[in-house]
Amino acid sequence: MTLEILTPEKKIFSGEVFGVQLPGITGLFEVLDKHAPLVSALKTGKLKILKDKTTTNSYNIQSGFVEVINNKTTVLVEGAVEL
Repeated sequence: MTLEILTPEKKIFSGEVFGVQLPGITGLFEVLDKHAPLVSALKTGKLKILKDKTTTNSYNIQSGFVEVINNKTTVLVEGAVEL
């Protein structure tokens, strides 16, 4: 799955990943390879990139949106800081 994390200022992350955990408005959810199309609002919280089954990167994000289509996940947020 391809993941892109974008802020108004710059691209934070772009690459192939196993999955991503996101802080949705109603709770934490996960998007994995070949996920069904989805658009969701995000709240401020922790985003975790699952590079493979054992390697992760984490970011504190501000609110935004996520779109999943054709095995590509695009995260648009107001800001992000790597942990």
